[in-house]
Amino acid sequence: MVNKCNQLGICLVILYGLFTTLDVNNHKVLLENMKRRQFVNLLSVSLLLSLSPLFLTVVYGKKPKPKKNENWIPLGTVAELDLKGQILRKKTALGTVLVVGTSKIKKLIAVNPICTHLGCTVDWEAEENIFLCPCHASEFTTEGKVQNGPATKPLSTYKTKIEKNTVMVARI
Repeated sequence: MVNKCNQLGICLVILYGLFTTLDVNNHKVLLENMKRRQFVNLLSVSLLLSLSPLFLTVVYGKKPKPKKNENWIPLGTVAELDLKGQILRKKTALGTVLVVGTSKIKKLIAVNPICTHLGCTVDWEAEENIFLCPCHASEFTTEGKVQNGPATKPLSTYKTKIEKNTVMVARI
């Protein structure tokens, strides 16, 4: 309600200024003394002020939230995963992806194996259940979180699923 009153007050002031002008010498409000330039200036200012809420709404208004990308990317076969215990693909739509586990385990682990410290490829240490960087010994948990530095940022992680004997990943 207050917003509407403010807008109405501004509109009334603009309209008053548009149709009248102040003659400083005679202290009279006269429409006849308004020159073409004054009229165009007042019209321009009034249009700018009256349309500014529209421009602000367009520029700063709520933008639709982007839909979560549910594009699942096939990485390899279940047989390949069961044989090696991991699948590493360097060139995918998500970048480099490492999937660790077997088809018998319900929860596969998928990360971007590029160390956030200096960009080396981390190794999966199954006995210790960690990702270990061979360059500077940064350790990461199965969730990609830094367990031991010098890295300070976590590894990117992905959702996994097995569908028709294909191991697939997608962004979280």
